[in-house]
Amino acid sequence: MTPAKPTKNNRSAASVQIVRGTVDIQVRLRGRLDRHSARPAWRKTLRLLSRRLHKPIRIDASALEYADGSGIALLSYFKHYSQTHGVSVEIEYLAEPLERLLERYMQQDDAEMPAPPVALNLIERIGKLTDDLIGDVYAQIAFLGQLASSILNVAFHPGRFRVRDFFRMCELAGADAIGITALLGFLFGLIMAFSSAMPLRQFGVEVYVSDLVAIALVRVLGPFITAIIVAGRTGSAYAAEIGTMKINNELDALEVMNLEPTVFLVLPRAAATLLMTPLLAVATNVLGLVGSGLVILSLGYPLITYTTHVQDILVGTDIAVGLVKSVVFGGMIGAVGCLRGLQAESGPGAVGIATTRAVVTSIVLLVALEGVFSVILYYLNI
Repeated sequence: MTPAKPTKNNRSAASVQIVRGTVDIQVRLRGRLDRHSARPAWRKTLRLLSRRLHKPIRIDASALEYADGSGIALLSYFKHYSQTHGVSVEIEYLAEPLERLLERYMQQDDAEMPAPPVALNLIERIGKLTDDLIGDVYAQIAFLGQLASSILNVAFHPGRFRVRDFFRMCELAGADAIGITALLGFLFGLIMAFSSAMPLRQFGVEVYVSDLVAIALVRVLGPFITAIIVAGRTGSAYAAEIGTMKINNELDALEVMNLEPTVFLVLPRAAATLLMTPLLAVATNVLGLVGSGLVILSLGYPLITYTTHVQDILVGTDIAVGLVKSVVFGGMIGAVGCLRGLQAESGPGAVGIATTRAVVTSIVLLVALEGVFSVILYYLNI
């Protein structure tokens, strides 16, 4: 619905004057009532209508030069108030283009009373955030169940799984990410080795830097660093891609063709991320050990000393722990990225919001899962 266009002279801001008479209440509107100037008018209107009124309300719109959707919504709010509270409301001298626009607005079958902006206090904001958090956790659990159901569906009907799309995602999530993960693994190995060598040198045991870096890198930092990279690179890409598809109504087209988006889009991406993340973690660990080895060599120790310490300190359990973490992290990142894409709303910033939510949620869940793994491994004495 397009309101009457303002002319060059219609530049005056809107003003609202309320005059309480003995017989009625007069509301005088003046200037341009648009989205920039309607907020004060809404505040005065809500303050007026929040009281129990028994006098009729007469709105003088003779000086109202222009009104867009927000201004027409204000006038319709008076109309709805009249219908719901039994108070007579008359709008006088409204320009013909604006009157036609108001009539069209009121004649819509699904027209509801415009919701005024609500100012929440601190307790209400905390309650709303808590409610949003609980709803988001519920949505993630429900999506996990839906994903499990889709896996069972594909297990009984393997032809529904898009193998070609799966290999394409493996290339995007794995082969294309090997460079950045290897580089960061190498740098982290260097940084950890140098940072550990300084305090250990005070005791003359800097050779044990290799033991410290190897066990920390393989069990904790390697999988965690890799998961952070995958979340920022691959999870966000999933959210942006599926979010764009939703905005373009492509997901609705899939449902019309009886293609479930979870099977068609989510499963190949989640499976590819689950498979590629452990391989990327292995690359991160290897390059991290190479970086720490260079530090050990710079300290004057031979290469055989470094490799012997690494082989003695690392056992199969440590490698298995790192790989299990990577599998869990990868599956979680793929699922969260797809979920945020499916939850994308309409609007110009919807894809950006979905991408941001995917990365933030993945990082928070990574920290939480790392804490869960730490507690479990502690009590299992692994």
